[in-house]
Amino acid sequence: MKKLIMLCSLAFGMFANAQDQIKGTILEAVDGKELPLAGANVYWLNTTIGTMTDGQGQFSLAYDSSRTQLIISYVGFKTDTLTVTSPKPIRHVLQSTQDLDAITVTSRKQATAKSYLKATNTFTVSADELLKAACCNLSESFETNPSIDVNFADAVSGTKQIKMLGLNSPYILITTENVPAIRGASQAYGLSFIPGTWVESIQITKGAGSVVNGFESIAGQINAELQKPTTDDRVFVNAYGSVNGRLELNTHLNTQVFDKWSTGLYLHGNTRNQKFDNNDDSFLDVPLKNQINVMNRWQYTNGEKGIVSFINLRYLNDNTQSGQLDFNLDTDTGTMNAWGSEIDTERFEVTTKVGYVNPEVPWQSLGVQTAFSYHKQNSYFGLNDYDIVHRSFYGNLVYNSIISDSRHKIKTGLSVTHDDYDEQVNTTDFKRIENSFGGFFEYAYDNLDKLTLTAGIRADQHNRLGFFVTPRVHARYTPWEKSAFRASIGRGKRSANIFAENQNLFSSSRQISIDDDGGKIYGLDPEIAWNYGVSYLQGFNLFGRKADITLDFYRTDFQNQVVVDWEDPFEIQFYNLEGESYANSFQFEFNYNPFERFDIRTAYKYYDVQTDYKSGRLQKPLIPRERIFANMAYETLEKDNGSQWKFDATYNWLSEQRYPDTSLSAPEFQLPELTPTIGTLNLQVTKVFSPKFEIYVGGENVTDVRQDRPILSADNPFGANFDSNFVYGPIFGSMYYAGLRFRVE
Repeated sequence: MKKLIMLCSLAFGMFANAQDQIKGTILEAVDGKELPLAGANVYWLNTTIGTMTDGQGQFSLAYDSSRTQLIISYVGFKTDTLTVTSPKPIRHVLQSTQDLDAITVTSRKQATAKSYLKATNTFTVSADELLKAACCNLSESFETNPSIDVNFADAVSGTKQIKMLGLNSPYILITTENVPAIRGASQAYGLSFIPGTWVESIQITKGAGSVVNGFESIAGQINAELQKPTTDDRVFVNAYGSVNGRLELNTHLNTQVFDKWSTGLYLHGNTRNQKFDNNDDSFLDVPLKNQINVMNRWQYTNGEKGIVSFINLRYLNDNTQSGQLDFNLDTDTGTMNAWGSEIDTERFEVTTKVGYVNPEVPWQSLGVQTAFSYHKQNSYFGLNDYDIVHRSFYGNLVYNSIISDSRHKIKTGLSVTHDDYDEQVNTTDFKRIENSFGGFFEYAYDNLDKLTLTAGIRADQHNRLGFFVTPRVHARYTPWEKSAFRASIGRGKRSANIFAENQNLFSSSRQISIDDDGGKIYGLDPEIAWNYGVSYLQGFNLFGRKADITLDFYRTDFQNQVVVDWEDPFEIQFYNLEGESYANSFQFEFNYNPFERFDIRTAYKYYDVQTDYKSGRLQKPLIPRERIFANMAYETLEKDNGSQWKFDATYNWLSEQRYPDTSLSAPEFQLPELTPTIGTLNLQVTKVFSPKFEIYVGGENVTDVRQDRPILSADNPFGANFDSNFVYGPIFGSMYYAGLRFRVE
C-alpha cells in the first residue's frame, strides 16, 4: 500500500508540469439529431500524437501552439481538417459520405466493432447487432456473438446462462455503465432482469479487465451501456409475443425537464401463463412467468462547468413457476402430491454517477460512482427451500489525468464494497458480511501508430479475503497496416457464492456436501486465478471487399478454486481445489462483407477445460470441446422514406459434451459418457416501414432440435434419481415469435 501511495503521489506531482490540453466532442447527424460518435480518430497532422473519442464522442489531446492542423476521421465519414489556434473546446459534426453527391458509400459502421488501437481485446456490440435477435433480456443478447456461449442452466427453471473462455458467468465481471451489476444473489438470474431494449451497446473484453472496476474479474468483462435520456427516442415501444406463450411490452418515455436536466421512464413487463409439455415427461418445457421492471433515469449535463451526472432508480418484481403440469400452488406446495418450484424475487437499486472535467485544466477529470441494491429471493424447488437476502453497496472514486502529454494517461482512485448475505438452505442458515477497501493506479501509454500499453495494480483489504494485490497488464502492437497483436496477463480473486451461483442443484434429489477446511466463506477458501492471453487481428481486402480475421488463445490457471463436483449422481460436493484446474480457449474468427449490405461472421472455438476432482482429472461436464458459429445479415437498400428489409440467420454447432458420471445409478438412469452433437438455426426478418415503425418475425431452433430425456426420473421426482441438470440442448423445440417497434424522436 505504501508503494501504491508513493506512485500516486509521484503522479500528482507531475501534473503541474503537464502541458495544455484541447478538449472536444465529435458527433454525427442522424435524422436531424446530433449523436455522439464513438471511436473517431483525432490526431495532429504529420504526427503520431492522437486519440480516439469515447462512448460519449468526447476526446482530450495535448495542445502545442506549433501544431495548428487537427485531423478528424472515421470510416464512412468525410475526413475533416480543422485549423486550431488556441486550446478552446471543439464541437464538430462529421458528415457521412452518403450525404456527398460525388461519393458512393462503399463501407459502413459494423454492428460489432473491433478496435485496432485499444490495448485490451475489446469489441463493441451496437444496438444494430442487438436487433438481429429478439433480445428480450440481456441473457438473450449474445445469440449472434461467437465469443459468448449461451445455454440453459437446467431443464426446469428456463434460465439461460453464459460462458466466456470456457468459464461460467461468475468468473465474468458483468457491469452496467462500469458499475458491477450481476453478482452475489443476482448471479443466477440477474441477466434476465435487464431488458434488451434498455441496452444501448455492450462492450465485451476478453481476459482480465481493468483494475479500475475491481478485483473479481477473471475470464473477462461484459459492460452494458444503458439508453440515455438525452439520446434515446422521446417515445419508444416494443411489443413481443411468441408461440411458447411469452408476451412482453417495453416502453421508454424521455423528456427534458429543465435546461440541464433530462429524465427517462423505462417500463418493462413480461408474462407467460400457458403450459407446454412437448416431450410428454409431465414437466413444463418452459416456466410460467410474470415480471414487472421499472427504471427511472435522471441525467444532468452542464457543459460550461464540465459536469455530467446520472441518477438511476429501479424496481423489479419477478415470479417464476415451474415443475410438473399438475402442480397446484395452493394445494401442492411443500407436499409430495406433485413436484413444483416457485422463485419470487424483489429487487431495488439506486445508482449514481457524477463526472467532472476541469474547464481550466481539461485533461483532468474526476468521477464518482455509487450503487446500492436490495435483493430478496424466496424460493422452493420440490422439497428444497432456498431464501436469500443480499444488501450491497459499491463506491468508486476515479481520477484521470496525463503525464507530460496525452500519450501518457493515468487513472487512480479508491473503491469500497459492502455485502450483507442472509441465506437459508432448507433448515440451515448461512449469514456473512463482506467488506473491502482498496486503491488502484493504472498507467496507459497510447501511441496510436504502433504501441498501446495499459498497466494497472490495485491493493485491497478484505475482511474475509485478507490483504492482497491485483496486477493486470494489457499491450497492443501494430507491426503493419490494419493489424493488432495483443497480449494480457492478470490476476483475479473472488468469493464463491456456492448456493446463489448453483441454484440448479436444488432441482434434483442430490444431497449437499461441503468440505469445511476452515475457510471464511462456507468453510471454503477464496478463488484465485491467473489469466493469460494473446490475440491477433488482421484486416484486409478480399476480392475488393472488406474482411478480417481474429485468432486468440487464453488460458486461465486456478491457484485455488471451489470445485463443484457432480460426479456422484446422489450428491453434489463443494471443496477446495487440490491439484490443477485450468481452462484453455482458442478461437478463430473470420468476418467478410462479400457485397454491399451483406455481412458474414464465422468462428471456430476449441475448449480444453479440466479440473482435478477427488475421482481424478476430468474435462468439465457439459462443455463442448468444439463449437462452430456462423451469422449472415443482409439489408436491402434504404429508400427515401427510410423503409427497408433486414434478414438475419445464425447457426450454432456444438460437439459432444461430457456427462457427469452416472455409473453408480441404476441401469435405467445411467447415461452415456458423451452427449450427441447438436446444431441449431435461428432466423429473423425485419420490415422497416419508416424510421418510426418496424415489425419483425423470427424463429429460434427452426430445425426443431430437441434433447431426449432432459430430466432423469421425471416420473418419480421425489425419488433418489431425480435430476434436471443434464441439459445440453433445446427442450421446447422450435420457437417462433413476432414483434413491433415504434418510436417518436
